[in-house]
Amino acid sequence: MPAEGAAEAVWAASDPYATALRTGRGPLYLRRTDGWLLPLEVERWCAGADDVDRAVLDRCEGAVLDVGCGPGRLVAELAAQGRTVLGVDVSEAAVTRTITVGGQALRRSVFDPLPGEGRWGTVLLMDGNIGIGGDPAILLHRMAQLLAPGGLLIAETAPLDVEEHADVQVVAHGREAAGAPFPWVRIGTPALLRLAERAAGWRAEAQWTAGDRRFVALRTRTTSSSAEPPKSTAVISSQRAR
Repeated sequence: MPAEGAAEAVWAASDPYATALRTGRGPLYLRRTDGWLLPLEVERWCAGADDVDRAVLDRCEGAVLDVGCGPGRLVAELAAQGRTVLGVDVSEAAVTRTITVGGQALRRSVFDPLPGEGRWGTVLLMDGNIGIGGDPAILLHRMAQLLAPGGLLIAETAPLDVEEHADVQVVAHGREAAGAPFPWVRIGTPALLRLAERAAGWRAEAQWTAGDRRFVALRTRTTSSSAEPPKSTAVISSQRAR
């Protein structure tokens, strides 16, 4: 597994995360090393797709790859519509739940070889998954490899104009964190659009707000699988978690 995927083992082995997905309940947080907590919306993730989700899915084109699919609500919704869709997640509990609710999913890192590379019509990075690996430039490069020419990336962004890089751990309220810290990033719409403008092969398609959630759609100009991946500006010892 490449360096970008090393932290997946940390996330996948996190007992609080697996327990939360199996039970469908939190509370669950990402905790920074300074003690700050980012709540994770376990109950929403484990419920069916809501109106905001369905509006996002209406924008999807062609076959859809849901990266960091979690318990599978989006995969199941698209499958119920007769769409071609696959979820990818490093958590065994997430993959199991996705299959249980009627979707197809693989337990695999997004940085590992995946089916249909270069042919997906849409890739989803929902529920904060733009934070995967702690370096959105590297993640955008990987997304371009997965998408067909002119393919669509839909990412859910942070509600503020922020680009915050931090090492975090998964923790349930009142319990010790499980596993070693791993890199994560919260990035808002303006910062992501600036990054995409600097990155080769992307153009902004749309941005919108629904309730308290923010989204960005980017479209590939060309495939970039042969391009040199961007150099990380951070010192990252492990780079991947849902």
